[in-house]
Amino acid sequence: MKKSLLISLLSIVSFGTVNAQQGQWKPVGDRIMSPWAGKVNPQAPLPEYPRPMLVRNNNWKNLNGLWSYAIVPKSQNEPAKYDGKILVPYAVESALSGVGRPVGKDSLLWYKNTVTVPSSMRSKSVLLHFGAVDWQTEVFVNGKSAGKHEGGFDPFTLDITPYLAKGTKQEIKIRVWDPTDDGPQPRGKQVKKPDGIWYTPVTGIWQTVWLEAVPKTYIVSTKQTPNIDEQTIKVAASVKNILPGDKLSIEVMDGQRRVAQTQIDASDSAAIKLSDQKLWSPASPFLYDLRITLLRNKKPVDQIQSYFAMRKISMAPDAKGIQRLMLNNQFLFQYGPLDQGWWPDGLYTPPTEEAMVYDIDQLKKMGFNMIRKHIKVEPARYYTYCDKQGMLLWQDMPSGDLGNGWGNNPGVYDQATDKDRTPESEGYYRKEWNAIINTLYNNPCIVIWTPFNEAWGQFKTEEITEWTMKKDPSRLVNSASGGNYFMTGHMVDLHNYPHPAMPRPELFGKYVALVLGEFGGLGWPVEDHIWQSTRNWGYQNFKKPETLLKKYITFTDRLQELIKRGLSAAVYTQTTDVEGEVNGFMTYDRKVTKMPVDLLHKEHMKLYDAALVTPASK
Repeated sequence: MKKSLLISLLSIVSFGTVNAQQGQWKPVGDRIMSPWAGKVNPQAPLPEYPRPMLVRNNNWKNLNGLWSYAIVPKSQNEPAKYDGKILVPYAVESALSGVGRPVGKDSLLWYKNTVTVPSSMRSKSVLLHFGAVDWQTEVFVNGKSAGKHEGGFDPFTLDITPYLAKGTKQEIKIRVWDPTDDGPQPRGKQVKKPDGIWYTPVTGIWQTVWLEAVPKTYIVSTKQTPNIDEQTIKVAASVKNILPGDKLSIEVMDGQRRVAQTQIDASDSAAIKLSDQKLWSPASPFLYDLRITLLRNKKPVDQIQSYFAMRKISMAPDAKGIQRLMLNNQFLFQYGPLDQGWWPDGLYTPPTEEAMVYDIDQLKKMGFNMIRKHIKVEPARYYTYCDKQGMLLWQDMPSGDLGNGWGNNPGVYDQATDKDRTPESEGYYRKEWNAIINTLYNNPCIVIWTPFNEAWGQFKTEEITEWTMKKDPSRLVNSASGGNYFMTGHMVDLHNYPHPAMPRPELFGKYVALVLGEFGGLGWPVEDHIWQSTRNWGYQNFKKPETLLKKYITFTDRLQELIKRGLSAAVYTQTTDVEGEVNGFMTYDRKVTKMPVDLLHKEHMKLYDAALVTPASK
């Protein structure tokens, strides 16, 4: 890129505005883009069913596409006129939105659209679903407020039935306020002035918006908890407008074969025995299908399709007494990249489904069995694809309200420090962390929750960690990734750049698992595939792929020794370059893979082999 950063930003703003005013859509700006940007269909962007963990019949409608938008001062009630068109669900700052404009704490972003609610929906309750909107949202249907939501990473739903007008045409307006790093809310890596490891803001709708028609009494959500030791799957459902006598029929399917069935009261849960259970793992990611039918007087009222896996994540001491991460009661060394989930064209939003699965497929081909999803939450289809591919996930809570410092020695428990956050700030964190866990609970790929990263906004560490462990005892909790440790949680997590290292086994090994939560960061700015012309960095930069690979192999060689000493997992930084960071396995546009995939796979297999010859578990 030859233009300066300032000229580029002005180009995005001016070109985006003109583009929108013409009522046309095309990606804006002169930044690099992924190969999938050209495959975006503005008439039907991201058309796939957005909630694969709970699938109802075909009575749903995707509302992604061109909406009207306006950016107005925060003091202004409602736009007098709209600025042009925006392509939903791409954030207004992104190239794929067709706008490419910043918003900021002093402005509001408005959306408007007239949608058709099919007559087939009008005899039922009509739900308006949002995959994610960053950050504070109010929705108006035909001029009336239908509901509010605060949270940039969790889905929310509004029953808009009472607000529908006669006929099929309905007006929807959405008001969004997002202070980015000027507010205390969770916001991940977003800042108003991107630089270094901090990236472009994401404001407004960034996941699919859709309508769904449901009966008056319907299944809102389900909860599936496997227990491989008892060979049972515990199933419960949340049912809206339940009546006395309502029942749930639960069927477990192995392909076309029904392997279990039971019927319970709709407000109860069932522990279903599975004989000859098939376990889920990276090598064999078997998924059972689940069909739940709501019955009233023996007649079906509602029915959903879901799935689950039989898998267990735990820790146990090996023959030397060092705690190891266990999958299905066997030690499995977990190795994967730090994955930020950013795109040069869509920012938080992958341009297409094909683009989204490409990253996961490439990492699988490289020989990784795990991804650390770093302070971001992905669309639901991302997690389902990881479920299907057998990719383990460590899920971070998006950070926010930063500014606290480290203790005198961040590697020592008794010198850790917590930040004093306001009740408002704490409330935002707790509400969204609870919603994220609820939303992702059923995905078997997720094996570890991480409430805090590197003391960024870290507060009441022991209380938050214990709460997380109690809320979901089926998974492990990595209390504080990268330091500021308290004696809580299931592991101690060291960040060390660039060379691999590990927490001291003699200090921690008998109590918690030992993991290397970040290392590496080897950089190579590939010409014509960089976000900006200057200030590109890695923790150690290279000019040739040969020297980059040679250095990386010294790291995997070192990891083999650390595994034997007690290391249970490692996370390399990172999947792709992101804006000014050039330390990815792939460039930001995904057009160049910096090291040969087959050689990476070969090196990574050595790590799993090293784990097989560690002292046997007790």
